[in-house]
Amino acid sequence: MRIIVTGANGFIGRKLVAALLQAGSLPGPDGTPVPLSDVRLFDVVAPEVPAALANGTVPVRSIAGDLSDPAALDRLMTGGADVVFHLAAVVSAQAEEDFGLGMRVNFDATRALLDATRTAAPDGAARLVFTSSVAVFGGDLPHVVRDDTAPVPQSSYGVQKAMSELLVQDYARRGFVDGRTVRLPTIVVRPGPPNKAASTFASSIIREPLNGESAICPVPEDTGLFVASPRCIVANLLHAASVPAARFGHGRTVMLPGLSVTVAEMIEALRAEAGAEAVARIRFEDDARIRAIVASWPARFQTDRAAALGFQADASFAAIVRAFVEDEMGVPNQE
Repeated sequence: MRIIVTGANGFIGRKLVAALLQAGSLPGPDGTPVPLSDVRLFDVVAPEVPAALANGTVPVRSIAGDLSDPAALDRLMTGGADVVFHLAAVVSAQAEEDFGLGMRVNFDATRALLDATRTAAPDGAARLVFTSSVAVFGGDLPHVVRDDTAPVPQSSYGVQKAMSELLVQDYARRGFVDGRTVRLPTIVVRPGPPNKAASTFASSIIREPLNGESAICPVPEDTGLFVASPRCIVANLLHAASVPAARFGHGRTVMLPGLSVTVAEMIEALRAEAGAEAVARIRFEDDARIRAIVASWPARFQTDRAAALGFQADASFAAIVRAFVEDEMGVPNQE
């Protein structure tokens, strides 16, 4: 099976690639596992090619380029593709600051990738997993948001993701690409330094205190978030590629399961894991811009459809913190 991962330099991209290579296969259209025969990693900077973790040798190619560059897309699509994971994006706050960049990367490049995938697999059999976001929602929302709640995004990033969702839906409807969109909760806890996403604080207030460093929280304690762990996100991305097309019905967009938590509840989970000393490292400094963006995102979702399709959820926020400690800090569970 021929696999493409865009945004392969991102931390979810790297974890997804590692999981793919470790598995060594993906289910085909009939559900039968098909060995990986060609894995292509794409990003603006050539992704590091990890050691093959699969049984046997899996050819892995690293390709640098811009998805809006036709020549780069030609290089990426040489040899065709069976499954494309489209993770490449400009994050929320950056897309708000630079409208042109956000449109080019989050929307124009998605359209170009859809067209290139269609050309590479003219029978429409190529599966494309597009990662969207809770940022497609906003405005006056019901208490609990469902898959069929109308998107009214309140940020340029949310608009770009919503437009791309519709493109994926139409390409799938027309039989151009077997597209499926998964709306990702806020992913926590992310390793490494903070990025320009409006939600970066959600990882910082856990990650930095656990590492003995101070952290700033730019939103109030009662701010609600809908979150999921990297472990859960990667498992659900792999599952998204394996769900038979017919099971999606007419709608190709699914809100992935997550946990509805407040900042205060997140901090209590940190306290349970690392004590009051860790919590004391968090300082609250209001940032009106970040607060406005985050406040426009819904925090409660009904994800029954995702559960029926076989997607999984984290057990608790404490489990998310523990997963970070195990996976990124190398501290095994003592229980």
